[in-house]
Amino acid sequence: MRSKPVALLLADLSVTKTHSRPYTSNDNPYSESHFRTMKYRPEFPDRIGCIQDSGAFCQTFFPWYNDEHRHSGIGMMSPSMVHHGAAVSIRENRQLVLDAAYRDHPERFVRRPPSPPQLPKEVWINKPLNSDENTH
Repeated sequence: MRSKPVALLLADLSVTKTHSRPYTSNDNPYSESHFRTMKYRPEFPDRIGCIQDSGAFCQTFFPWYNDEHRHSGIGMMSPSMVHHGAAVSIRENRQLVLDAAYRDHPERFVRRPPSPPQLPKEVWINKPLNSDENTH
């Protein structure tokens, strides 16, 4: 018997190879967000030569991601703002600034007075059809 590459075995068995991911309802949305943001950073290397190279990249990436990067999914806050409980007060302060801008220049806001993004109540990648059953 001789072994063959998996791709050839799949072809012999009429199995179509795909590069798409299956439905991932139980993935961690925070780690998924990390991964996607990491891949699209300009300084992300084309190839990682060794474990030390990946560690060096992560030493600068994760502090930036957690402390500086603002996420649209959490109301343009950084993860550390939300984690340390500062998100509500930051949102209130943003509203004060927006109120002052509206008061001083209402002509800039044609539809309605401005408001900062809402903070989410829960975070999902693929929300289950009946999420109440999954929270117990």
